[in-house]
Amino acid sequence: MRGVSLLLLVLFACASAPAPAPAPAPAPPSPSAPLTDPALGATSPQGPTIPLSIGHRVFQVEVADTEAERARGLMYRDGLSPDHGMVFVYPDERERGFWMKNTRIPLAIAFVDAQGQIVHIAEMLPYDERTTPSQKPAMYAVEMSSGWFTQQGVSTGDRIQGLPQASRE
Repeated sequence: MRGVSLLLLVLFACASAPAPAPAPAPAPPSPSAPLTDPALGATSPQGPTIPLSIGHRVFQVEVADTEAERARGLMYRDGLSPDHGMVFVYPDERERGFWMKNTRIPLAIAFVDAQGQIVHIAEMLPYDERTTPSQKPAMYAVEMSSGWFTQQGVSTGDRIQGLPQASRE
């Protein structure tokens, strides 16, 4: 009988012991903690790409056709894969201007009208906050690695095929 009483006492003690406390939730980041950008260090496309062509030259571009995507552009990237870039798509054709704030890599930009004709090509330096103007109305801008258009023999007046429809924003 004494063994049964001891067993009941042990079972009662275990049943009435408090459950272990759950692990504390991780603390939220402090307001002074730096926020990291998901594209930091990226060289490969961050989103889906589409093919564009200029004559027989085919290349891949990410599409930036919303206000937020256009504002971000190629900021914070460490490089671009060969023959890859970004096309900025606007809802209308007008004079445009680009700058290189938070952009680590040198880029070449081709401003393109609604018919796909390149109206201006320029080179842009990393972190340069001066505006690079389109000089003529443009509905698109295509950014590639610095020197890409020259290396490919592309010049003002050439046409880009495969451009997306005008943006809705």
